[in-house]
Amino acid sequence: MILLHGLFGALSNWEDVISHFKSDYNIHVPLLPIYDNYKGDGIEYMVKFLDDYIERNKLENVALVGNSLGGHVAIVYSYRYPQKVAFLVLTGSSGLYENTGVGGFVKRGNMAYIRERVAYTFYDAAVATNTLVTEVYQVTTNNEKCFAILKMAKSAQRNYVADILPRITTRTLLIWGKDDKITPLDVALQFKRFLPQVDLQVLENCGHAPMMERPGEFNCLLQSFLQDYAISTANCREV
Repeated sequence: MILLHGLFGALSNWEDVISHFKSDYNIHVPLLPIYDNYKGDGIEYMVKFLDDYIERNKLENVALVGNSLGGHVAIVYSYRYPQKVAFLVLTGSSGLYENTGVGGFVKRGNMAYIRERVAYTFYDAAVATNTLVTEVYQVTTNNEKCFAILKMAKSAQRNYVADILPRITTRTLLIWGKDDKITPLDVALQFKRFLPQVDLQVLENCGHAPMMERPGEFNCLLQSFLQDYAISTANCREV
């Protein structure tokens, strides 16, 4: 299982998923090289990075689980290398539409503003902890990282995936927050319409990062999908 974080994401975003699945799966959480000094298109650079990572670690039949930008990379990779991907799981993925407001986001070194923008990611603002806000704030005070974020965001906008989705035959699960304000539920419905083999599960009172905000339900749905491909939400209620 390979877990791919988003544009402002970090490896810590997947802590609950790692904890839940680590005893049964070989889990990999690569840090996407968003801040590398690369030439060419950002999404293409991420896809190449992912392929090099999979080859270097000799991974086969992988389950790609991507949030936001990570989902976008997973989509393009699954299209390009279908023989290497057993399952595709998307949550709050970009590729069709994303309301990031990145331009204003990275230009401000104001902690209160950053806290507000991070909280916007979630249904429950309390999920935007001081640690999380500080991580994002540190990025926005680094000019080189700000430039890299803008470059990658523009690449994501250019790489519209509607045309390739119908040709992705990998079994796919969409886990979406009903209250996602960055990639709204309509985006998930578009993914569902375009992808040939897809299941959509919607989590109530949840924003752009379900694996962080509703980890119990997220992990239950993911486990069900990986085990038998037939998802039942009957036993997937957060306690």
